[in-house]
Amino acid sequence: MHTITTIIALLIVLGVVVFIHELGHFLAARWAGVRVDAFSIGFGPAIVKWTDRRGTVWKISCLPLGGYVSIYGQEDMFNRKKYNELPADKKVGHYLSAPAWKQFIIIAAGVVMNFILAWSIYSSIFMFKPRTVQLPVVGQVIRESVAFNAGVRSGDVIVQIDGAKITNWGELVIAKELAGSRPARVTVARQGKIVEVALAPAERWGLVADGSKTEFRKKGFFGALYSGARETYYQSKTLLTVLKQIITGDRSSRQLGSFITIAQVSGQAMANGFFALMAIIALLSVNLGVINLLPLPVLDGGYLLILIIEGITRKKLGGKGMEIVIICGWVFLAFVFALTMWNDLVRVFGL
Repeated sequence: MHTITTIIALLIVLGVVVFIHELGHFLAARWAGVRVDAFSIGFGPAIVKWTDRRGTVWKISCLPLGGYVSIYGQEDMFNRKKYNELPADKKVGHYLSAPAWKQFIIIAAGVVMNFILAWSIYSSIFMFKPRTVQLPVVGQVIRESVAFNAGVRSGDVIVQIDGAKITNWGELVIAKELAGSRPARVTVARQGKIVEVALAPAERWGLVADGSKTEFRKKGFFGALYSGARETYYQSKTLLTVLKQIITGDRSSRQLGSFITIAQVSGQAMANGFFALMAIIALLSVNLGVINLLPLPVLDGGYLLILIIEGITRKKLGGKGMEIVIICGWVFLAFVFALTMWNDLVRVFGL
């Protein structure tokens, strides 16, 4: 039963996040007058499919680990000669028939929808799920720890870390992750006075929360919208920081996980209830949005960068060089996929 729950949770989480992302591309293409040939959730042979009145084939495919929108002529973006040789009737609804700014919107729309989804979910959680939060009050400082040596005391209230306001213990944990391998500037309130301390980078700072200092919080409409946007921003910033630390060697790449990790986390969230599952959907949506904005040629961010370069230089990129760049992008993604799968196999089976 646990395995079935995990699989169902994975299908729900990936299905929602991928559908929303691809729906962004789809709606933007329709708005721009560009034809959409197919909309698929999953890859491979279709299990279920139907065709709408505008000719788009909608599919649910057998390998539900992603999805795609097939936009008419998008593969010709680096082969304008082929487009120019098309007869006039074949150019109608073609991707390259749309001006560059509309192409930009079509490509960016998927990521935008992912961030909107995350913002909506986080805002709804803040609005409809009253919660008890752990206030950022220090209950204990472990002796000889980083915080102890910096002069943090029991009873101190953490007010800011690196300029970011801290209102609960969870934000403190996130701020520590964002600090990474550099010292963190911490502002504490102590008996009516403000004290500044610097905490050196360490796996643990040695702070223990005062479990008696909690607060029951429920957001109003506008407060929930603000908190939802703030949470979306923090999760995005945290992921970028983690990726940067992995690239620089400050964090192990073994922390990267594949769909196996997503399945396990989703299954645990589903067992913990509706709001926990929605929070995982929001987090994965943020991750998909951030990763897709990376300037790799096969990701949305890479295509957006190419459009920006073309707009600045007034020259269209293409030819063999661009084909090689695209191939290298796919090779890199294949490497990352293999790495994350290996990490999960080692973690789960101890290979």
